[in-house]
Amino acid sequence: MVLLGIDGSGKTTAATALAAAAREAGVPAIVLRNRSGRRWLARASARCGLEVPVRWADRFETSVRILNVLVSQARAWRREGLVIVDRHLVCQLVLRRGRGLPAGRWLPRLACWVLRPDTVVVLEVPAEIAQQRILRRGEDDESLDYLRTARAAYLELASAWGWSVVDATVTTEVLVARIIDAADQ
Repeated sequence: MVLLGIDGSGKTTAATALAAAAREAGVPAIVLRNRSGRRWLARASARCGLEVPVRWADRFETSVRILNVLVSQARAWRREGLVIVDRHLVCQLVLRRGRGLPAGRWLPRLACWVLRPDTVVVLEVPAEIAQQRILRRGEDDESLDYLRTARAAYLELASAWGWSVVDATVTTEVLVARIIDAADQ
């Protein structure tokens, strides 16, 4: 199962709770996180007083995300039970759209080739709620414009690919139940 959605939509929280629920039911479960290194790059560039050009940042983040996704795919291969993937290569495509960069030639192909789970769920929240959640956790920030653009991109991709879209403005318990329902369909 792959969980997608804008920053602040609750992917990591939902993945962790979903894995815990599966384990309580006696099902082996693992959460695999596919980070891009974006926070690390932002912190490192701020410490050094450097402004990393958008294309350079994208190249770094795309490379890190591809590596993490491939490692996750290898870890998930032949694994028994529930494998929950928190973010995927699609997230990098959405990030590119939010930055006004082209999708490129290889990343969309690689994303389609690698993204073959049983279930893809997009966690949907309004940009304003996501931004509040991001600011509350205090680790990073995102502009409303970026969050709105990313939200539209995820919803567009979900519609085109037939992915489940789940309202993630609810409690974690309700969200987990909704994700389980989406997986059962």
